[in-house]
Amino acid sequence: MELNSDFSKRVLVQSEALAWVGSPSAGVARRMLDRIGDEVARATSVVRFEPGHKFTPHTHGGGEEFLVLEGVFQDEHGDYPAGTYVRNPPGTRHTPGAQEGCTIFVKLWQFDAADRDQFRKHISEGRSPAGPGVERAELHRDDREVVSHFTLAPGATLRVDEPGGIELFVLRGEIGEQGDTLGQGAWLRLPDGAPLIAIAGDAGCDLWMKTGHLRFVAAPDA
Repeated sequence: MELNSDFSKRVLVQSEALAWVGSPSAGVARRMLDRIGDEVARATSVVRFEPGHKFTPHTHGGGEEFLVLEGVFQDEHGDYPAGTYVRNPPGTRHTPGAQEGCTIFVKLWQFDAADRDQFRKHISEGRSPAGPGVERAELHRDDREVVSHFTLAPGATLRVDEPGGIELFVLRGEIGEQGDTLGQGAWLRLPDGAPLIAIAGDAGCDLWMKTGHLRFVAAPDA
């Protein structure tokens, strides 16, 4: 399966308008944003766990990172409330689920094969000013990519011009970009060389962002 697999193009998906698609695990559904592969896939998705449901134990051959959007994600290592950002590098293993239900934004098979940096943190940790009306918290940085959380005051402008592509997911509020309005749940991917100029709406905005990573796109080994 290939979905939004041309990384040379701008892609915008209003994820909350998509239907939920069932996964191989009962009670777990997905909204797919981009994908190369079938069940073993380089994939970006929004995943919803119904209360009491979980996946079977599995190992992440290509790594997994996710952000908890709603509820509390759980595995044998602990509880992860909304706002928790998690990186599980290649080779890590767990049994994910949610006793009370949860929704996460997740990316699979997008790690460097040698990455072994496993951690979790709240998206508000280390937040500092990053321009007029803009605050930023750095969630992760390595030679391939930078992951950040931004908070924009009403009407604030966010300008990002980093090599290697830009990807963002709107967590709260809305932004305007290239004539489009991106509300909560909107996912935007800009190719290498395309700058971002985003203006927050009347209620401000929170968003997750990754830059630099589109230089390293590859399908997983099945």
